[in-house]
Amino acid sequence: MRFRALSFSLVLTTIVACAVGPQYKRPAISVPQAWRESAAAEAPVTGSSLERWWMSFHDPILDSLIVRAVEGNLDLKIAASRIREARAARGIAASAALPQVDVEGAYSRTKRSDAPFRSAAGGNSPFGNREQNVFEAGFDAGWEIDVFGGVRRDKEAALAQVQAAEEGRRDVLVTLLADIARNYAEMRGTQRQLEILDATVRSETDTLDITKARLEAGLGTELDVARAEGLLTATTAQRPTLERLAKQAVYRLGVLLGQDPGGVASELERPGGIQLAPPEVPQTLPSELLSRRPDLRRAERELAAATAQVGVAKADLFPRFSINGSFGRRSEDAEDLGSGASQFWILGPRVHWPIFSGGRIRANIRVQDARQEQATRQYEKAVLTALEEVENALSSHARERRREESLRSSVEANRRALDLATERYTSGLESFISVLDAQRSVYAAEDQLVQSEKNGVVTLIAVYKALGGGWSSEKADASELQTDAAHHGGHS
Repeated sequence: MRFRALSFSLVLTTIVACAVGPQYKRPAISVPQAWRESAAAEAPVTGSSLERWWMSFHDPILDSLIVRAVEGNLDLKIAASRIREARAARGIAASAALPQVDVEGAYSRTKRSDAPFRSAAGGNSPFGNREQNVFEAGFDAGWEIDVFGGVRRDKEAALAQVQAAEEGRRDVLVTLLADIARNYAEMRGTQRQLEILDATVRSETDTLDITKARLEAGLGTELDVARAEGLLTATTAQRPTLERLAKQAVYRLGVLLGQDPGGVASELERPGGIQLAPPEVPQTLPSELLSRRPDLRRAERELAAATAQVGVAKADLFPRFSINGSFGRRSEDAEDLGSGASQFWILGPRVHWPIFSGGRIRANIRVQDARQEQATRQYEKAVLTALEEVENALSSHARERRREESLRSSVEANRRALDLATERYTSGLESFISVLDAQRSVYAAEDQLVQSEKNGVVTLIAVYKALGGGWSSEKADASELQTDAAHHGGHS
């Protein structure tokens, strides 16, 4: 008998320790050994270079914007509330594995009919008119024994959803940091374009004054004056477009900080400049993306949750075992509830096994299988998309830096051409149209150079974002950023 009891206990323990459904295993996805655009990434990567990448620009205003965005951004707050929602849902799933106890109390008053009725044995019932009070108090308890692991799979899925929500917040954070830096760089670049425009307008105004003076001295023509005026007005007409772009970036920064669009306008109106020689691109391996990018970690956790839900659905094919009981007191008089005679209790096991459900259970299993397959394909797609984003970002940044070098040489050559054209015009050796063409070329080259410098910063920010740049610690918050920014400012 002892051997049989021991054998039964071992079998029961083995059954309880198992859970139906597939055991989750992270899918193995092959990634390239190196980037095709690896020539663009030459500097060794460090933890701080990606986790605090924006500090490499040595711009205290950008550091301050980042800190305030982490404190006030509404998308980040929404993502934090999703984490709280997922954690609460996990608590609901975990509660199913614990005993459930309900306390109940009731009172009823009944009155029997005055009319006689015939009993089963024949004759009239001896019971006549009777009123009765019933007082009842007690509790009901139940505990489902998770034999086939449906509850455990549900808890497993809920935990994976919590982890996915946490990674979702980190993904929002990575995007937020990149958006703040990109809009700030575009605003500063546009402000620099306005400075070049103003300098060009002053230069063209001086040229117009010279042509007017030459006309009055009988050395020039009205055609030269008209051409100079046309060039000046055409250049001035570009200011509204640049001002609009700068304002849009400022307003966007205000919203990203969780403020009204003009909330940061006053502190950003003064022209400044983000570091035009951006830091080097960090060197990473494609395989590191799987652990570095939060959107990939989120997709992987969603796949884990979908896999666990398959087990939840399959558990419905098997019987459910539970222990139920009630204990309480019942009496016709409230004063008698404390007596032992009013006590009652019920205790017993319960088995529930859906034998026929019209195919609902197996249809639900097929639903969860399909959802698991979708989650698998979504994860694979997310990895491929991440690889594509990094390759595109590296390619864009490398080629923009080469373009910037060429434009820098172009600016120098066009400035020399303008000096020569002006000198020859004042000496009467060159027509005025040569001066106008040289001025147009100088402004166009300088404007394109500033745009290229701005794009070089923006493409580098895209590289950091594609690599999952942003802090990885769960405890990282605005106060930690503030401390790091102050420490960094003391050394810069």
